[in-house]
Amino acid sequence: MSSETNRTGHLTEEHVLKVAKLARLELEPDEVGRMAAELSAIVGYVQKLSELDTSDVPPTAQVHVDRLVLRDDVPRPSLSHDEALGESPRTAHDGFAVPGFVDES
Repeated sequence: MSSETNRTGHLTEEHVLKVAKLARLELEPDEVGRMAAELSAIVGYVQKLSELDTSDVPPTAQVHVDRLVLRDDVPRPSLSHDEALGESPRTAHDGFAVPGFVDES
């Protein structure tokens, strides 16, 4: 996105189409305008947050994992191997088949 977009927080339909292509999303024409407005509102909110004075807030270097509340790791019933693969559109070598990543720039 251009620096102009970053300053104003406004995303054009062209920006939405570019991001949708990168994310391999197919948007209907009526969704593109709505997404531009919604994403512009999100970017605007994030820009508003940058106006806050955080000079007295110490940077967070890491999350304190020892303070996280975790549940016990207890095995529970889940999908069988065949049930999980049965929901997949493609399988290969007794597992899920996923498309390769290709740089299309």
